[in-house]
Amino acid sequence: MKKLYTLLLLVVLSFTATAQQTTDTKIATSNEAKAADVKAAADAKVVAEVATEGATATEVTPDAGRKGRGIATKDEFVARGQWTIGGSASYSVHRNQDFKLLVIDNINSEGYTFKVSPMIAFAPCKNMSVGVRFGYARTMLSLDSASLSFGEGDSGVNIDVDMFHQIKHTYTGTLFWRPYIPLGHSKRFALFAEVQLNLSGSQAKNVMDNGMVDIYPDYRGSYVETFGASIGVQPGIMAFLTNTIAFEVSVGMFNVGYDRITQIRNQVDSGTTDAADVNFKVNLLDIGFGVSFYL
Repeated sequence: MKKLYTLLLLVVLSFTATAQQTTDTKIATSNEAKAADVKAAADAKVVAEVATEGATATEVTPDAGRKGRGIATKDEFVARGQWTIGGSASYSVHRNQDFKLLVIDNINSEGYTFKVSPMIAFAPCKNMSVGVRFGYARTMLSLDSASLSFGEGDSGVNIDVDMFHQIKHTYTGTLFWRPYIPLGHSKRFALFAEVQLNLSGSQAKNVMDNGMVDIYPDYRGSYVETFGASIGVQPGIMAFLTNTIAFEVSVGMFNVGYDRITQIRNQVDSGTTDAADVNFKVNLLDIGFGVSFYL
């Protein structure tokens, strides 16, 4: 009987150990599964972050690119729907008496140049304007004498001008598009790059001395008409002096142009010339100053 109780005790102990081992195995398996799930979730998060960073790096929006260059695009310098009127005017006069310029001696001349250029523009969206500009210029030059000399003695070349008179009228029309770039977050200073489509025309009358014929002075005259078209880029800087008045300075940078010149001499002979040019340089002869009113 004692042996029977011992045998039953051994069976119970064996069953208890087996059950405990099974429970431990299930707990370990459950912990491993949870650890695997946590690791898989972490890996998925890392993959998602890498994919997001890659998409952000490869799909940069234009606005984000401009911000990366430090150009503020949210600052409103010129409001949408704003009208702008302005223009420029200039007048210059000169008079030379026995003046020398490089190789030109004995210059006696006088003349003037008058220019006026009104402008009107509209802002279809923020920091951008489109508009038109008209221009008129009148130039008069009266040259009484001038001497051009090259070399000395018999091998030298001497050219004398006794009388030359010119009156010229020039008309221009310009269609332009101008984006503004505020300097930092300033609402007073800004850069701009004006893209222009220009059409121009001019008329000039020239009269010059042609020597003597039978002891009488002979004159030669010509009438010149010019038509031109060009596309140009004129960057500049502007500053608001008050809330509505701005001052601007610009300089010609790039120009593609075509000119056709027709000349009639002495109301008999005529000739025509065509010219095209491309310039990509700072043109110091094309510096503009202007005042604009922002309504």
